[in-house]
Amino acid sequence: MAGIYLHIPFCKKACYYCNFHFSTSLQLKDEIIKTIVQEIALQKNYITETVNTVYIGGGTPSLLNHEDLQLLNRALEQNFKLEKDIEFTLEANPDDISPIKIQEWKAAGINRLSIGIQSFWQKDLEWMNRAHNATQALQCIADAQENGIDNLSIDLIYGTPDLSDADWLENIHIAQNAGISHLSCYALTVEPHTALEKMILQKKKAPVDANKAAAQFELLMSTAADMGFEHYEISNFAKPGYRSKHNSAYWQGKPYLGLGPSAHSYNGISRQWNIANNALYIKSLAQKTLPIETEILTPRQQYNEYIMTRLRTIEGIDLQKIVADFGYNPLPAALKYIDQQLMEHAHGFLKLTNAGKLRADGIASDLFQ
Repeated sequence: MAGIYLHIPFCKKACYYCNFHFSTSLQLKDEIIKTIVQEIALQKNYITETVNTVYIGGGTPSLLNHEDLQLLNRALEQNFKLEKDIEFTLEANPDDISPIKIQEWKAAGINRLSIGIQSFWQKDLEWMNRAHNATQALQCIADAQENGIDNLSIDLIYGTPDLSDADWLENIHIAQNAGISHLSCYALTVEPHTALEKMILQKKKAPVDANKAAAQFELLMSTAADMGFEHYEISNFAKPGYRSKHNSAYWQGKPYLGLGPSAHSYNGISRQWNIANNALYIKSLAQKTLPIETEILTPRQQYNEYIMTRLRTIEGIDLQKIVADFGYNPLPAALKYIDQQLMEHAHGFLKLTNAGKLRADGIASDLFQ
């Protein structure tokens, strides 16, 4: 199993909280698409096994036109062995979704959408500086379902200053009633060098309340469970059969290739990443040079990577595997968390409890070598 990620670094406008690599100018869009096609050809030997998933993210890849997507799809088919029933995901913003667009996406092989809704409340969308409105947030789901794409994931954000618990619960209920099969839910975080950080420092926006975010995460876990969603990764919830195969492969340590500016790749032994600069990315590949930095992972780093990713999943840490692969058993270090009911040890696996999920990063770092 292997996956491919394509990063499309363009957006209509900048969301205040976002720290991903993107540009609000589309001036280089056509060149970037052609350059990603060049990179696909140069990277064709990075993955030699069958590719099970393709994920086009960003940025806002739903800005791409039909020709762009067809060009990328043809390049992938020509250079990689793609599984027949591949999961092919496109990240999309609600304001880009229309019946015509959906038909174009299907023709380009897209069979799953990850929609950046973030909230069904207009006040929240304005607070985040999103490009879409509350009406579009609902309409896009119906448009996708009515035009043949029902494998839908939506992103929702909790912990914003003006989001009440009642409004947060309503967001979840709206998603359930709309027939959504996958939820990716994230606590609002203030990332360095973002517009949100600057506005909070200037006291133009209220600071984030960590206790409020934690309470809304607990509401999310209990409500999603009652609705039949499986909490299969800390930020991800799925109805049976609708887990994200692409993201699941990340957490399982499967190899993946990242293409496009700032995209990351991983093959189990090393990690590499492309330069996060559109102009330099284009210039480098014009000279047939891959604009990448590479880090060879030491055994200790590989061990820590396993702890960090597996602890986020419903399956947890396989003690037999980790001892066999690395000769180190994290169980003694985990005993205090088991006593505190933040972790559980059963059938040879270490897993976080719901209470432990609130402290996942700290617990993981404590289990590192």
